[in-house]
Amino acid sequence: MLEQAAVLLEKIKASGNYDYDKILKAYEYAEQLHSGQKRISGESYIVHPLSVAEIIFELQLDTDSICAAMLHDTVEDCADKINLVKIRKEFGADVAEIVDGVTKLVHIPFETKQDESIENLRKMFLAMSKDLRVIFVKLADRLHNMRTLSVRTPEKQRSIALETMHVYAPLAHRLGMQKIKQELETLALYYLDPIGYKEVSEDIEKRYGENKDFLEHATEKVAESLKAYNMKFTLSGRVKTIYSIYKKMYNQSKKFDEIYDFYAVRIIVDTELDCYTALGIIHESFNSIPGRFKDYISTPKPNMYRSLHTTVIGREGIPFEVQIRTWEMHRVAEYGLAAHWKYKSGEQAKADIDAKLQWIRTLLETEKDTDDPDEFFRPLKIDLFEDEIFVFTPRGDVVNLPNNSTPIDFAYAIHSAVGNKMVGAKVNGNIVPIDTILETGQIVEVLTSASSKGPSRDWLKIVRSAEARNKIKQYFKKERRAENIVVGKTELEREIKRYGRHYTEAQKNETMKNLAERLSLPDVEDLYNNIGYGGLSVSKIAVKLREEFMRVVAPQAELAAPAAPAPAAGAKRYDASARSNAGSVIVDSVEGCTVKFARCCNPLPGDNIIGYITRGYGVSIHKYDCPNAQAGLSRPEDKDRWVVASWSEKVARQEYGSFEAVVSVFADYSPHIIADVTLAMNDMKVAVVSVSTRENEGEILITLGIRCSGIEHLKNIISGLHKIKGVRDVIRGGV
Repeated sequence: MLEQAAVLLEKIKASGNYDYDKILKAYEYAEQLHSGQKRISGESYIVHPLSVAEIIFELQLDTDSICAAMLHDTVEDCADKINLVKIRKEFGADVAEIVDGVTKLVHIPFETKQDESIENLRKMFLAMSKDLRVIFVKLADRLHNMRTLSVRTPEKQRSIALETMHVYAPLAHRLGMQKIKQELETLALYYLDPIGYKEVSEDIEKRYGENKDFLEHATEKVAESLKAYNMKFTLSGRVKTIYSIYKKMYNQSKKFDEIYDFYAVRIIVDTELDCYTALGIIHESFNSIPGRFKDYISTPKPNMYRSLHTTVIGREGIPFEVQIRTWEMHRVAEYGLAAHWKYKSGEQAKADIDAKLQWIRTLLETEKDTDDPDEFFRPLKIDLFEDEIFVFTPRGDVVNLPNNSTPIDFAYAIHSAVGNKMVGAKVNGNIVPIDTILETGQIVEVLTSASSKGPSRDWLKIVRSAEARNKIKQYFKKERRAENIVVGKTELEREIKRYGRHYTEAQKNETMKNLAERLSLPDVEDLYNNIGYGGLSVSKIAVKLREEFMRVVAPQAELAAPAAPAPAAGAKRYDASARSNAGSVIVDSVEGCTVKFARCCNPLPGDNIIGYITRGYGVSIHKYDCPNAQAGLSRPEDKDRWVVASWSEKVARQEYGSFEAVVSVFADYSPHIIADVTLAMNDMKVAVVSVSTRENEGEILITLGIRCSGIEHLKNIISGLHKIKGVRDVIRGGV
């Protein structure tokens, strides 16, 4: 007996939850049947089913699942020695059905590719509906194959990794089996994009190395906070997986430093009430990041995931995520539907799962006689695939795509070269426009031509998947730089013509040079290239372009008067009366202008700001991201009223005492909550200029008008308000 087998069998025996003799028999049976067989690596074949059984044991599934894992390849690879009848006789109907289900998912003869596509997926769902353990064993089988993929040829590595990423990892996700899903994704990425994998790994190693003790320190601080309230809990820490970071960096175009949940601390408690109690303690003990709280307990994910997520600031300003869940939620989060088998008898667990998957069985029974893929898949578009679709290649391979994807998305999911040479597409044998919205179950064929000139820029407006969009952008970036430069230059020049001001060629060139530097691009050609291939959007940099244009092109005569810049044509001149805010803001390089801070956004020192020339009282100062400012910038009739604005050095030296701000306090209602908030503001020596309240079903909203010195001061105030008992959240601005 192999040492690996002896160790596993001893664990099984020690647990006391299994029919040890039956599992031992299954191992000995499989060892005998696979005798003399070798894997590509050269090791005895029995190592593979043994490893699959070990994964099933880790999932804490039942005796029959482990037996089926031991025997799952026997019918396929030892057909001359064994069949399902013998397995049923020796180990029972359940084991035989699981082995049969796994086998059928691998080898099925078909007359046509259309039949193959329908039957493969139909049998997969049928297997799931009859006994979900088939899928558990299949996923465990795929996981071990991925762990040992290094011995296969590069072509086979990519093929298996691609199938894993497109089919098995999403399936694990849908079943809520996050632990297996994450490992499958990471292993697949290693073979699909080794360069990207290495880059992310090095980034993780560097960041983790620089803050190696951070996670330990954060966990200790969380533990201290919970112990102070006599909470019963278990803690663990984790660093985000390579694939999760890769997806955010490459698919969502985020920088590594923009990933706030790189570190996470997991709190496991006994009850749901304890979850919310722990959340309150965490928010009291740490500064939370607004907009980063998610309640998946009251609103679970489609795959049954339940947990509370919040992101807080730890030591040295490093953010980390806190996940709070019960033990039951944790088991479901790790193992999904497989968790229903834990600590239960197999029969009871099977009954529970059957009830949850009855809808699949009903649909399959209803549609069993149809040969039309559209008719078969239409009822299946509920629940399971609500945000994804599954389509097929002419060879029957499954491709997973975002909902509303087109044949272009499909082409780039196959390979960049296929997408770049695409000239048309067929769906279920019929030629269709390339912007056709694909549906689950369709067979998609990409028509290519060696003489194709490559993708169209209009495709960027059509595609749904980030993968396709990024590959198209990369094509234009690498293959058509000269064309990109012309396109980018044309688009930027078209934008500055909207400003309605005369400018020289030298002024235009200086503007573009300044803009390139501001965007950290090497030169103007790179600026044009980025615009041309779609890496930068003119709309997103329009404000910066206008700022640089106005700095270079605006006539100096307009800045001659020290009190204020001259108004745009047709506008009234500034009010000459001095205001208390005069000198706090520099407008178009001029200090001492008459300014008024917009009440829609109440800008504070530290905010990025922009000015609007009003009729009557000077320049209204807004935050850059103020919705009113963004809307105004898009109106052609107001284009000349927006001016560059920045905070003066006097503000930085705190020569200006205070600025108005608004904060909204969300709290549980109590007779003393308003007094508590007021006292807290007094303790922090914050001037309150207005207070309003709104009550609703045990909750209260307190809106405070206050005076503060700037952003940092406001952050400290908000942090102080968070510490008040009963306060749930504090945000800047009114509601």
